Amino acid sequence: MAKPPKIFLLMNRAHAAITRASERKTQALADLSMPQHGVLVLLSKQDGQTVTQLAKAVSMRKSSLSGLIDRMVERGFVRRAREDSDGRVVRIYLEPAAENLVQRTVPFVQHVNGLLLAPFDTAEQEVIGRFLTHLAENAEDVIDQAKWREGQE
Repeated sequence: MAKPPKIFLLMNRAHAAITRASERKTQALADLSMPQHGVLVLLSKQDGQTVTQLAKAVSMRKSSLSGLIDRMVERGFVRRAREDSDGRVVRIYLEPAAENLVQRTVPFVQHVNGLLLAPFDTAEQEVIGRFLTHLAENAEDVIDQAKWREGQE
């Protein structure tokens, strides 16, 4: 039986490689970081999300995302607005200046997604999607359930 893949190592390497390459391209295309791009895409699909919703979706801490949003507000990409019914709730809205950026960068991301999946047939692509979804949705539970004693291999 073949050795199972080293998931932590491979995921870390894959994440670093795709982030580095994508960041370079989104900077060149639209002068955006990948997290900024992610926020803009999320808002283009559902405008008026809270910082908490966005932080969860882009896997960032709220404090880190708040700073990122500050910079995006300064550049005129998004705006903050307090909710009328509950002034404690702040929602983030996409500004028109950012809509063009999203329209320019989303086709690139879709194209790259296709290139990444091209070597795999439909069944393999489904497994890849299922695995990554499983990982994203269950990592905390899997790690919490792991029974481990020091010295165990």
